[in-house]
Amino acid sequence: MEAKKKKNLQSKGWVVGDVDEFLDLDQADLAIIDMKLALADTIVQKRKALKMTQATLAEAIGSSQSRIAKVEHGDPSVSLEMMMRALIGLGSSRQEIGRAIG
Repeated sequence: MEAKKKKNLQSKGWVVGDVDEFLDLDQADLAIIDMKLALADTIVQKRKALKMTQATLAEAIGSSQSRIAKVEHGDPSVSLEMMMRALIGLGSSRQEIGRAIG
């Protein structure tokens, strides 16, 4: 947000902050969210590069297509373990997973 706009809002009594402040997220929470989003992007890219459907990936790792859709959208109900299973099911190595996390 522009400094001028922020100052104007504050002068009118508004509290201006970031999403992490609003949701009361600490640095660990933010890091986990960033990692999950990076993994989700990698899963989508790798699956599409392999011309694999969500259903095919789900079958390969013993899951459901709807669960893979949640994985790919970074749904908060999806565990990091599930994301790792998807990447391993796509043939990713530990090194590739590490690079995806950043």
